[in-house]
Amino acid sequence: MTDAPYTSLPQWPHAYPASGASATLKCLNEDFIVTELPLQLPSGEGEHIWLDVEKNGANTAFVAQQLAEAAGVQEKDVGYAGLKDRYAITRQWFSIYFPKGETPDLTLLQHPEFKVLSQSRHVKKLRPGDLLGNHFRIVLREVAGDRKAIEANLQAVATQGVPNYFGAQRFGHEGGNVEQGRAMLAREIRVRNPKKKGIYLSAVRSFVFNEVLARRIQQGLWGQSLPGDVMDEAGRPTGPLWGRGRVTSSDQAQALENGVAEQHATLCDGMEHAGLDQDRRSLVAIPAELSWEWLQADQLVLSFSLRAGNYATSVLNEILRSTEPERHTENTENTESAPAE
Repeated sequence: MTDAPYTSLPQWPHAYPASGASATLKCLNEDFIVTELPLQLPSGEGEHIWLDVEKNGANTAFVAQQLAEAAGVQEKDVGYAGLKDRYAITRQWFSIYFPKGETPDLTLLQHPEFKVLSQSRHVKKLRPGDLLGNHFRIVLREVAGDRKAIEANLQAVATQGVPNYFGAQRFGHEGGNVEQGRAMLAREIRVRNPKKKGIYLSAVRSFVFNEVLARRIQQGLWGQSLPGDVMDEAGRPTGPLWGRGRVTSSDQAQALENGVAEQHATLCDGMEHAGLDQDRRSLVAIPAELSWEWLQADQLVLSFSLRAGNYATSVLNEILRSTEPERHTENTENTESAPAE
């Protein structure tokens, strides 16, 4: 069986009734503030310099390049736990492998788009996924719609969470990474660049997960468990991150997951042969300490934290429909781990 080309992303269903409201996101960089929640803080000793960096209007890879140049090291010697949005004010940690020589004081580095707030030594390099999560402060402007309907959805999200979809930025511009991944796995194209190969594999794996989650919601199973579900540590059902071996679910849950796999046979068979191992991901994301405030009649401020790998867009999508200025629609980054499983 050969899957049809993936020319666009589907409109995956929401958990809650649409509020009918709309708003503009990221009018200003300060409308989207992200603070990384680190797994650990630097110990003060070790071969790596850890930097606490605040950036404004720059993407993570660009900052890493600038730090490598300032420290006189290769780019591969710079590490970070996750990519952060460009059109935002974000705070995150970087590490630089610098075992010998006089330690440069990178807090003196002057750049219009980022600043090093502090630095210290540590024993290990930061790698993708080395974070607890992220805290968000989001200002939504030009909010139009029924305030009661918006707040009803906010209450539902606060108590029941949101579908833990991978965000659209995972799939590239207009979902193009999924089609590239399909073509690669079907051996219609050859991808030699390891980084691109990893991005395409991540995209198709995330796509299949979203399809499983969407099918459960379509079948009226949001907030419910199925016989045979594999639960996470909080007792919530999980979905498959496809790879080698059988899915670890059973009974009705396994039947649903295998049904989605049959629909996307090229993707799932290809992921197994690409060497990915089966894994699981929670179907529910719970924003911690979700609060909101109306600054004006048409301005809503949200504050919440999410675990690593969860997307702020999944929260916003359950509250209202948001759009960004044109300049933000391309070359966005996700706010979680880099695209490698």
